Amino acid sequence: EMEAKYTRKMQALRDEMDLRRKTEIHELEERKNTQISELMENHEGAFGAIKNYYNDITAKNLTLINLLKEQVEDLKKKEAVLEKEKADVLRENKGLTEPLQEAQELVAELQKKLVHYYRDKEALMTSKAHLKITQKELKDLQWEHEVLEQRFSKVQEERDDLYQKFTRAINEVQQKTGFKNLLLERKLHGLLTLLEQKEVELSEVVAASNLDPSALSLVSHKLEDVLSSKNATIQDLQLQLARVCKAHNDMLQTFEAKLTAFGIPLDNLGFQPLSFPFPGQ
Repeated sequence: EMEAKYTRKMQALRDEMDLRRKTEIHELEERKNTQISELMENHEGAFGAIKNYYNDITAKNLTLINLLKEQVEDLKKKEAVLEKEKADVLRENKGLTEPLQEAQELVAELQKKLVHYYRDKEALMTSKAHLKITQKELKDLQWEHEVLEQRFSKVQEERDDLYQKFTRAINEVQQKTGFKNLLLERKLHGLLTLLEQKEVELSEVVAASNLDPSALSLVSHKLEDVLSSKNATIQDLQLQLARVCKAHNDMLQTFEAKLTAFGIPLDNLGFQPLSFPFPGQ
């Protein structure tokens, strides 16, 4: 009974355990199937996303490739155009080589002119500074010129007055000097004539009177004394005449120097001043 009892219990436990095992296995299978379903769904979702992603990338790449192809074609066309333009530019460059050289020479010449321009500009500034100084000096000189003109007018008036006075004085001095010289010359001529007459008379007297040699010697001595006195008088008169002539000539030289100093030509006098020669000339 106990064996049958425990056999029934064991059978019952085995059945329960089998049922539990089956239940658990069933739950495990359901969970497994659920997880598999979830994994498959997740996988399909991820695969779809990846597929869409790569499809998008592929589409974008295709679009980019097409765009790049178009750009390459455009670039090829542009390259062809640029090559043509390059050839044209090369031809133009060949044609512009000579103008370029001329332009370079012109630039070099203009640079030289620019250097000269700067130098001329500096010189012009210096000249302007000198011009300002010169203008100031010119104003000072103009002012001095006006002052000098006024002084010159005054000096001209004084010169004219002095010229008139000096002319009158010259005329008076010439008249006085000429008159005095004439008197002295006439007096000297008269004394010479008188001396000649006296010598003739003395010769006649000596010839008429048969004086002895001693008396003749005495008379000769007296006559020599008289002649010496007369000669001394003549020499004094000649010295006076020479002094008067010298003073007259000095006055003429002084007058001519004054006229030259005042800028008056000697021809403006209206007469020729007489210059008396010294005795013996």
